[in-house]
Amino acid sequence: MATVQELRRRVRAVTNTRKLTKAMELVASARLRRAQERIEAMRPYADRMLELMAGTARASASVRGLPLLRRRDVHTVAIVPVTGDRGLAGAFNAQILRRATAVSRDLEAQNVQVRWLPVGRKGTASLRFRRLELQGQWGGFSDNPSYGDAQAVAHRLAELYVNEEVDRVVLVYNAFVSALVQRVTVSDVLPISEDVLETSDDERERDRLAGDFIFEPEPDQILERLLPVYLETEIYRALLESAASEQGARMTAMRNASKSAGELIDSLTLAMNRARQAEITQEILEVVAGADALTG
Repeated sequence: MATVQELRRRVRAVTNTRKLTKAMELVASARLRRAQERIEAMRPYADRMLELMAGTARASASVRGLPLLRRRDVHTVAIVPVTGDRGLAGAFNAQILRRATAVSRDLEAQNVQVRWLPVGRKGTASLRFRRLELQGQWGGFSDNPSYGDAQAVAHRLAELYVNEEVDRVVLVYNAFVSALVQRVTVSDVLPISEDVLETSDDERERDRLAGDFIFEPEPDQILERLLPVYLETEIYRALLESAASEQGARMTAMRNASKSAGELIDSLTLAMNRARQAEITQEILEVVAGADALTG
């Protein structure tokens, strides 16, 4: 049985740990609010980007010849798992790597070659530990990604696709649902689906009422410039979703850790009180036994 001193040291250590987890929970909560605000601020931009692309595509003679829209037989697929740079976020990183590995197994079963381009230091470290070859890697911005970070990722992916080094690009990331729920999402980002260029009946009616537009330069050239920007926007949105999901997962994990630490402190305190009571009882018995020996 542990002594009172040992139990007191354990209570002190767990108390210090709870202070740390509580502080991390508060920090994650503040960062989560900022990440949510950034996602909400980006949505109008993304919507306007889609409208502009759709309007330009309607005026274009043909969009099938554009490099980022061109489809071909799939022989090589690039998988881009988006993880965090740090741990202590529950299953946030593990579930991304688990899903990305499952996608890789399915592709390899179809005799498709897989190339890895992880985003986030945890994913990079895990794939390197498995001795997998990396065609690219990014990290250091999972908590606060910028549009420039998304541009760097998008430029490399577009380069691989246009040069026909890969025939498809798959993004695996955590989509933010709430602070308690993060949904693993597998999304094809290249080739860009022609569905994004389709428009609704309302948009067609607005265009008809507004009359014909004059494009300068030609619509095909404008669309060719817009498609890489759309790719950057999609990756930026995924990075923001992942950042919010990471903070939500970390906040939940630290809250659970703080709760478990509190329960452990209560259990250790009870054990310490029992041990102290046992020591007091033993001392009383020894005093009584000594007194009996003297009077005897």
